[in-house]
Amino acid sequence: MPKDVITTRAKDYNQWYLDIVREADLAEVAEVVRGCIVFKPTGWAIWEMMQRALDDRIKETGHSNVQFPLLIPKSFIMKEAEHVDGFAPEVAEVTRAGGEELTEPYVIRPTSETIIGHFYSKWIRSYRDLPVLYNQWCNVMRWEMRTRPFLRTSEFIWQEGHTAHVNEAEAEAETLKILHEVYADFAEQVMAVPVIRGLKTENEKFPGALRSYCIEAMMQDGRALQAGTSHNLGQNFAKAFEITYTDHNNTVQHTWTTSWGVSTRLIGALIMTHSDDEGLVIPPRLAPIQVVVVPIFKNEAEREKVMTTVSALTATWKGLLRFKIDERDNLSPGFKFNEWEMKGVPVRIEVGPKDVEKGSVAIARRDIPGREGKSFVPQEGLTARIQTLLEEIQESLFARALRFREEHSADVQTYDELKVQVERGFARAYWAGSSADEKRIQEETRATIRCIPLDQPGTTGICVYTGKETTQQVIFARAY
Repeated sequence: MPKDVITTRAKDYNQWYLDIVREADLAEVAEVVRGCIVFKPTGWAIWEMMQRALDDRIKETGHSNVQFPLLIPKSFIMKEAEHVDGFAPEVAEVTRAGGEELTEPYVIRPTSETIIGHFYSKWIRSYRDLPVLYNQWCNVMRWEMRTRPFLRTSEFIWQEGHTAHVNEAEAEAETLKILHEVYADFAEQVMAVPVIRGLKTENEKFPGALRSYCIEAMMQDGRALQAGTSHNLGQNFAKAFEITYTDHNNTVQHTWTTSWGVSTRLIGALIMTHSDDEGLVIPPRLAPIQVVVVPIFKNEAEREKVMTTVSALTATWKGLLRFKIDERDNLSPGFKFNEWEMKGVPVRIEVGPKDVEKGSVAIARRDIPGREGKSFVPQEGLTARIQTLLEEIQESLFARALRFREEHSADVQTYDELKVQVERGFARAYWAGSSADEKRIQEETRATIRCIPLDQPGTTGICVYTGKETTQQVIFARAY
């Protein structure tokens, strides 16, 4: 049954999202700093889990972590024309420091291609110095006009990878490796979020990039969320910052560079993919607390018996399960059940005096709220049972999200069909239109081409807008 403090998704999806952020204690709007949020312990713990899993994958693919300055000379931003045009409306500048006007303003980092390009031009001399495979975890500032916690804030946290290579083929391989082996793998295996891997159109690509790739996920309102991007920057930034190397023939060449990133908007994706009208739902592999144990007792004698059993049950859990024993004696069991459901803990174990006598426990799974998700099981073999259950929940959440996406995706043959379909989800369509055509569709429908899927059907069809014959399919959707 929906909680009174949470607006139902059916009634007001946007308010439901904000209610989840508030009631699950994920974040609070920083009213004194425009467009920013304060991460609260639950929200930050989720980000730490995301960061850990992503960082492992980044390092496993051969990258090292570094850190570059937050402030970037404004002249650096101006060096790559397409890049500066793309970011100009979002840039925040520092013009005064130490009580004096600065000779040159600094830009608060909106992204780091420019300053990293400057240092790469100093560090790279020979083909022996390549490839350079660096990543940094940092915060950035983009002066957003309309903000929403996690999804779009003026300041946000992310990782941004920046690499340099000897040729286009190597840079392209790097770009796709990150897309598949880091981002898509993390989204599907850890977040339990199915994603479509694809190429961005010219209208949607990163400013200054040669090609941009992305993973796109469907939220429960049918809208798309870009969950990660990986860019082959070609030689644009290398030429702007003179990042060159001497090749095997002693000829000076410009490098080929890439950049790629995911941010705290993944927390927004998590909320909108899995959560329900009871609160937050977190997949077990991502959950900071996988299992919460709630002891139930009325007096000190019962407490002693129950806690002895709880201690015995959890004695071997350290290192196997991320768990918490909620021993707070100033709150009722019902209040605790409600709180942990709201915060999305995958499994709840209840142990009371009768459970001690019977040698059983009550176990509740968060992905199936209410009585349907609750059962009584023997204490013997509980650890293995929980481990199996956590995997079942992980797989169930992914399957449910994938099923929802497929049920809300459809092939469309006409523009009228497209306009109807983007009201409910993803529209797959053949496309041979121009960038101008794409912009007109966005103006008329508020839908954009989210990506050109890498997995193409290999058949010929008729463009949904121009009527031309083409082999290319795209995904249209409204997006966050």
